[in-house]
Amino acid sequence: MSVPGYRNTPGPQWDPHAAVDPAEAEEFLDLFHHEQQQRGDGRERLARVRDEIAATGTYVHTYAELVFGARVAWRNASRCIGRLYWRSLVVRDLRKVVAPDAMFEELVRHLRLSGQRERSVIRPVISIFAPHLPGRPAPRLWNEQLIRYAGHRHPDGTVVGDPRYVAFTETLQQYGWRGKPDNPFDVLPLAIESPDGTVRLYELPEDAVWEVPIVHPELRWFAELGLRWHAIPAISNMRLTIGGVDYPLAPFNGWYLGTEIGARNLADPDRYNLLPLVAARMGLDTATERSLWKDQALVELNRAVLYSFDQAGARISDHHTESERFLAHVASEERAGRTAPADWSWIVPPLSGATTGVFHRYYTEADQRPNFYLDPDARELGHRGRSPIAPAAARCPVAHAEPPPSQPQSPQPQPRTVAIPPVRPPAPLPPAIPEQRTSGWLTRLLKR
Repeated sequence: MSVPGYRNTPGPQWDPHAAVDPAEAEEFLDLFHHEQQQRGDGRERLARVRDEIAATGTYVHTYAELVFGARVAWRNASRCIGRLYWRSLVVRDLRKVVAPDAMFEELVRHLRLSGQRERSVIRPVISIFAPHLPGRPAPRLWNEQLIRYAGHRHPDGTVVGDPRYVAFTETLQQYGWRGKPDNPFDVLPLAIESPDGTVRLYELPEDAVWEVPIVHPELRWFAELGLRWHAIPAISNMRLTIGGVDYPLAPFNGWYLGTEIGARNLADPDRYNLLPLVAARMGLDTATERSLWKDQALVELNRAVLYSFDQAGARISDHHTESERFLAHVASEERAGRTAPADWSWIVPPLSGATTGVFHRYYTEADQRPNFYLDPDARELGHRGRSPIAPAAARCPVAHAEPPPSQPQSPQPQPRTVAIPPVRPPAPLPPAIPEQRTSGWLTRLLKR
């Protein structure tokens, strides 16, 4: 069965010029009044909404509808394992905030509210900015998460930082940002584009970025690696749709599942690729895959992440506990007469999947709304941004300011997938390790 949004099946294409579908508005309002019966009979409200759509092409949600819609969108998010907590989502109504400077201030407030270091609190928060008006451009945020690390490509082709964001980093540099090219964990600025195409970059203040140093409960040398990760996973490039009304900027966060950091961000070969380094420092036999050195290194890397977040007072879930909680969520939804749509390939954790309860069953696949959607243009902006210099034949029709003469477009050499980013040209690993591209940075650690 092919269901939009599952197993890489594209979701429904969004038409930003189309008016709100009255049928979708009616379906949402019926759901709202069915589950929020204290709100009274919804027939009068539905009549007003129909008139509003007929007159303007859209309608305005009440605050209660906005809160309910955002929470149900989380409930319907088929790729999220943490939906047991959907009722606790803090909803910030920022629909009147449209100026870039004010938007940035509210995004910073979002991070400070969702992650409070002094109280050791991380809470799920969504900040909902202005709704899309059919056929009219609106401000947009390029970043796919509020906090991500730059990928600095050096002249020799190696990368310092997160290889996923090399192209995005180079685009921001064309707008004048420099960052810290020798820092593997250099926080990217936020790129906010105004309706007229003007792009402004905003550096996040240090007190809004809660970072956790990664250490290990037994392996003391872990601290020497200088690893860290941010505590708040705030997704910021997905479109929230509620009853046919779309909110292109609605950043939201819960808290991390440990494997997101330890088995993906820090471990994937095309990200920080730390498994060869961890295995070497552990003294594992990396000459053969049958030694399962990757598995051993992966477990210790994930232990380090969980231990470090616990030590820092930053809330984080382990994949075994969260799997059981997700099954409790599915059972709760079934008791309420609802289905809990889920994408098996996302719900099953990337570490020890068969040892978790979520592995041993299948789930309903359905595109239920309200929901969150990642549109192709938002995905592209989150990965590459948009250069201020475009080829004449393919120039974006939206007006963009030209860069100053001192900031020409940087060349685009082919990227090289490198582990933790090197600052100097790559050096060979010791013979016991399979051939890997690495760096002076890694080599110095391996020799310790």
